[in-house]
Amino acid sequence: MPHIVTRIDRADPLDVAALARFGSATIHEAQGRLGALSSRLKPIDRAMSLCGPAFTVECAPRDNIMLQLAIHYAQPGDVIVVSAGAYEEAGSFGDVLGNACLAKGIAGLVTDTGVRDTTALIALGLPVFSLSVCIKGTVKETLGQINGPIVVGGEVIRPGDVIRGDADGLVTVRREDAAEVAAKSAAREDAEAGYIAAYKSGRTIIDVCNLASVLKAKGLTTDLDP
Repeated sequence: MPHIVTRIDRADPLDVAALARFGSATIHEAQGRLGALSSRLKPIDRAMSLCGPAFTVECAPRDNIMLQLAIHYAQPGDVIVVSAGAYEEAGSFGDVLGNACLAKGIAGLVTDTGVRDTTALIALGLPVFSLSVCIKGTVKETLGQINGPIVVGGEVIRPGDVIRGDADGLVTVRREDAAEVAAKSAAREDAEAGYIAAYKSGRTIIDVCNLASVLKAKGLTTDLDP
């Protein structure tokens, strides 16, 4: 396999746009509680949000040469997803590379290592999710793979799979499942809107969630019981 693969199958842009309407938690629940990346990966600003096909890259810890090449080859709308050994003590991405991403129309960055220059990155408006914020610099020595399957945050991510991130976290959706998961996410949101309306109308949680029989079967008692 070449070090760099440039031709990948991406999720349909319409399916990506459909998934972008929903929060990461909704998508995670809608696809059977699958795809959630480690909660240790956080946006550098809670207002940041991203959704796009993953452009995957494997980097050695404390080394960002392959990340720079990924920025070169990624397409507009891609989210660069970096596997770098879950190493916190390195700042492998900052405002200079952030500007390079914006100039190419890249939709965001997810990395299991550290980033720096966060004030400038926030001002740029480029969504960045990382394992840490760290000022320590990196080298440019070790080759790795671009656009192979990688593991980030405990989840396997393939090039072209959808990655969705917001203030709550990150979730990945297999590209071939994107349309189905978007539809299930819409159905879940509709159901939750019904629950909220029921609560506002005065109905109780036990009633709305049909908990009475479940609690009785489990032997729950209260001091209100006759």
